[in-house]
Amino acid sequence: MRMSEGVSPEHPRYESLRIRELLVRGVEQGITSQHGLIAHGRGEAFDYLFGERTRGFGGAAAYSGVCALMLAEHPVISVNGNAAALVPQELVDLSKHLEAPLEVNLFHAGSGREQRIAEHLKAHGALEVLLPDGTTEIPGIESDRRYVNGDGIGAADAVFVPLEDGDRCSALRQAGKDVITVDLNPLSRTAQSATITIVDNVVRALPRMVWMAESLATTDREHLKGGVQVYENVQALKTAEMALRLGDSPMEAEIGEAFLRVETVIRDRIQALRERRKRDGNI
Repeated sequence: MRMSEGVSPEHPRYESLRIRELLVRGVEQGITSQHGLIAHGRGEAFDYLFGERTRGFGGAAAYSGVCALMLAEHPVISVNGNAAALVPQELVDLSKHLEAPLEVNLFHAGSGREQRIAEHLKAHGALEVLLPDGTTEIPGIESDRRYVNGDGIGAADAVFVPLEDGDRCSALRQAGKDVITVDLNPLSRTAQSATITIVDNVVRALPRMVWMAESLATTDREHLKGGVQVYENVQALKTAEMALRLGDSPMEAEIGEAFLRVETVIRDRIQALRERRKRDGNI
């Protein structure tokens, strides 16, 4: 019996169980590695400590991350098995808003997983999904993740890598690329080495990033630069660590209030854009 058939949406852990079921289905479909289940469990523990909600530092990082990707000359979205199973539609939508190609990159490659993930993303609307070309490598990585596409991550100046591993994040940074990542552990190697770390659950961060990208589509570059300059990753990670150890703090409350004001403006802008498109007959 599937989880959806046996657990009521009113169950207090329904959302957590729903997410786990998506990953189990991903394993059954050959998209997600069994190792990915362990990685998810580790992240879920941190999410529980954060109250399973987007905190101010996570929302602010998402905004700055979107701004950075929109400023990039050649942004690329890196996709692994867990991300493909959890947020395939959001990855495709974000790719379209950013005009950033999707590229499959796996720690545990082989057995046709790369191709299955590509087909899974195409089933959600992706027109093209890049795969490692077998010749282009990122120096400093021993695993199969060193192989990338020369026209994708190999040429990118900014890479969005939700659910990343620390070794590759560091290698991408050493290769001169900005890295925007989603990681629920503010103490991880990935979080500490990324340019911008979104400390949040990927199932909350990606939908937020999609509508942020939609709302910022017509924003001038100076505004986008300001969105990046106001963010400081080291301070954000310290705030996240404090939230883990001590719970809510005055500093986080201040960040949260500021972000809520920005978020309100963004939501209003999206609504206005959609109403204008509807009047113009574009949707």
